[in-house]
Amino acid sequence: EVQLVESGGGLVQAGGSLRLSCAASGFTFDDYAISWFRQAPGREREWVSCISRRDGNTYYTDSVKGRFTISGDKAKNTVSLQMNSLKPEDTAVYYCAADRFIGSCVRPPYAMDYWGKGTPVTVSS
Repeated sequence: EVQLVESGGGLVQAGGSLRLSCAASGFTFDDYAISWFRQAPGREREWVSCISRRDGNTYYTDSVKGRFTISGDKAKNTVSLQMNSLKPEDTAVYYCAADRFIGSCVRPPYAMDYWGKGTPVTVSS
């Protein structure tokens, strides 16, 4: 059974840091690109970052560039999202998703093959 399980969310003050993890079972990250999305209350799910399956390159939405870092640990079959200098507008439920597509990993939510259940992040001002 394919599963993605996120962890690491929580409550943090503005300017603080959190590290989210996405653990996979039932498949290996070598065969999938991995993305992080987030969804704030009343808003659409938004793509945040991804690691390409083809070349391991990483990509970020403009609002998190320089603050967030995505990384993969093949030995642990885990992808992490280090989030620094957090802002109240980063408050959302964060989801990881897996995509078999071998091209660009910057893809919309409907293109993902598997999803985790999400982990909530709240940044207080």
